[in-house]
Amino acid sequence: MSTQTSGVINFKKVDDIINSCGAKKSNLIAILQKVQDEFRYLPQDAITYIGTKIDELSPATVYGVATFYAQFSLEPKGKYEVKCCDGTACHVRGSMPVYTYLTQRFNLQEGKYTSDDGLFSVETVSCLGACGLAPVVVINGKVYPQMTTDAIKIIIDTIIAEENEG
Repeated sequence: MSTQTSGVINFKKVDDIINSCGAKKSNLIAILQKVQDEFRYLPQDAITYIGTKIDELSPATVYGVATFYAQFSLEPKGKYEVKCCDGTACHVRGSMPVYTYLTQRFNLQEGKYTSDDGLFSVETVSCLGACGLAPVVVINGKVYPQMTTDAIKIIIDTIIAEENEG
C-alpha cells in the first residue's frame, strides 16, 4: 500500500492515525511514531498538518517535539535501518571498519544516510547495550553480534537477494 505518491503526502492516512490515537496533545508522541512507521520518516507536510489538526498544538510545537527526540527522523529512512554501534567496547573491537564498509557499499557521504534505492539507511549510534557482543550491528531491530566486514557483507548480500526474489 502506497502512502506517498510523487512526493505528495497521503493526508487521509495521517487523519486515520490521528483518529486512531485520539486528537489530543497528550497523544502527540504516539501519533508521530505511527506516522514515522507509515512513511519511514516524518515528512514536513505531515508535521505541519498534525499541528493544525490537534487543539493546543501548533506546527512549530510538533516540529520541536519531532526534532527533540532522537527516535524521530525528518529524512527518509531505508526499508532496512542499519545501526552500527560505536560505543567504547564496539569501537575497540572494530566497529568502524564495518561502518566504513557499509557507507562505501551504499555510496553514502557525509550528510547522506540512505542508499539511492531507498533500501538501506546506515547510522552510527553511541551504544546499543550489547557490549559483551561487540562489535554489534542492529538491522530493523535484529542484533548481529561480533560483526566483521566479511560477516556484514554476507548479511547485506542475503537481504538484497531476498529483496530481488520478492
